[in-house]
Amino acid sequence: MRILALAPLLLAFPAQAQEKPDPAKLKASVEKLVGFGTRHTLSDPENPTRGIGAARRWFATELSRLGDQCNCIEVANIARGFTGNRAPNGVEIVDVLGFQAGTDPKRVVIVMGHIDSRVTDVMNATADAPGANDDGSGVALVLEAARILSKEKFRATIVYAALSGEEQGLFGGQLLAETAKERGWTVTAVLNNDIVGNSIGTNGQKVADRVRVFSESFGENDEPKALKGLRADGGEDDGPSRALAKAIDTVAGKIPGGLDAFLVRRPDRFGRGGDHSPFQKLGYPAVRFSVGVENYDAQHQDLVAGKGDTVDKMDFAYLAKVTAINVATIRRLAAAPAAPDTVTIGGALAADTSVKWTAVPGAVKYRIHWRRADARDWTSQLDVTGTETSLKGVVVDDSFVGVSAIGADGAESLVTFGRR
Repeated sequence: MRILALAPLLLAFPAQAQEKPDPAKLKASVEKLVGFGTRHTLSDPENPTRGIGAARRWFATELSRLGDQCNCIEVANIARGFTGNRAPNGVEIVDVLGFQAGTDPKRVVIVMGHIDSRVTDVMNATADAPGANDDGSGVALVLEAARILSKEKFRATIVYAALSGEEQGLFGGQLLAETAKERGWTVTAVLNNDIVGNSIGTNGQKVADRVRVFSESFGENDEPKALKGLRADGGEDDGPSRALAKAIDTVAGKIPGGLDAFLVRRPDRFGRGGDHSPFQKLGYPAVRFSVGVENYDAQHQDLVAGKGDTVDKMDFAYLAKVTAINVATIRRLAAAPAAPDTVTIGGALAADTSVKWTAVPGAVKYRIHWRRADARDWTSQLDVTGTETSLKGVVVDDSFVGVSAIGADGAESLVTFGRR
C-alpha cells in the first residue's frame, strides 16, 4: 500500500465490458469481513487478526491486488482524530481509499460502504459484531465494483472507499467529504451502500424486486437566499442529489432482470442517517442505497436467540443486483463529461423558452430536457451543439428545463436544473 499525493494518471475512455457481479465473490468478501470477529471503531487497531485495523488492512490488500492486476488503482489512507458522544476518549478514524484515476483526475465518482460494525451496546468494542449486512454488504459491493470496473478506463476518477466510524457518528463520511472539499475535487456522484444485502424483512416479508435510493433536494447547509431562489424557480425536486437519484432510476431500468430503483424523496430512512449525509451537507450529489425491506432483528443486535447480523440472513443474488446498478451508474457518470455548472432559462411573457448554459470540457453536444411542471421525470429532450437554444412552443410558466452534457461516446452527465 502506498500513500499518494493523488497525482494524475492519464487513461483512455471506457471499454464496453459488461461483466456481471458475482454472488459467490460477494459472499466470500462478507465472510472474510465477518471473520475479523468485531470491526467496532473502538476495537484494537493493531491486532493482526481481529478488529477494525485487521479488517482495514485486508480491504487495502484486496484493492492493491486488483490494482496490481490492472496497474490502475492506487491505495491510500486518510486519517484524523474524532471525539464525540460515542467516542468520548477520542479515536483515530481511518478511511481506506482506492483511486482509479481518469483523464480528468480531479473529478471523482465515489462508491463507498462503512467497514465498522456494532452490537446492541454501541460502546461495546469487544463482543463479536459480525456486521455481515451492516455493512459488510456495502464493503463487499465496493470491492466487486472495483474488480469489474478496473478492467475499463474512464474520464473521471473512481474512488473506492471503506469508511470507519459510521456507527460512532458518521465520522468516516465526514472525513472523506471534507477531504474532497479541501483537495478541490469536483464530486460528480457519491454512491453510499449501507445495508444492501438482504431480501427478507423482520416480519418474514420477502422484497427482492427493488432497492431503495434515498436523496434530498437541497443541502442542509444551503443559504436561505439560495433556498428562496430554489423555491421560486420550482426546483425542489431537482437538486444535485435528486438529479443523481433520477439518473440511477434510468440506469436501473435498463438492466435486464435487475431491480427497480425505488426513489425515496428524503435524505435517509425516517429519523436516521448515513455516511452520504456529510456530502449532502456540502452540496455534493450523494445518495444512499438500502434494501427494499430491512430485518431489524439483524441490525445492531447481540448474537442471542437467533438475532444478530450474520451471513445466513443475507441474499447474495440480490446483493449482486444492487452491485450491478452501482457499476452501471459509475460506468455512465465516470465516462461522461461533467454536468454544466449553471443553466439559465428565460421566457416570461413569451411563447418560447430560452436556455443558456456553461460550456463543459469534453462535451461534443448537450441534451436539453424538459417536462410539464406537474411531472417528476423528464419527458422530452433535444440534442444541440453550442451553449444556448430556444424551445419553440414550450411555455416557461408551465415547464421545467434542464441540460446535460454528452461525450463523444454518448455517455451523459447528470442533468443541471434550469433557473433564472
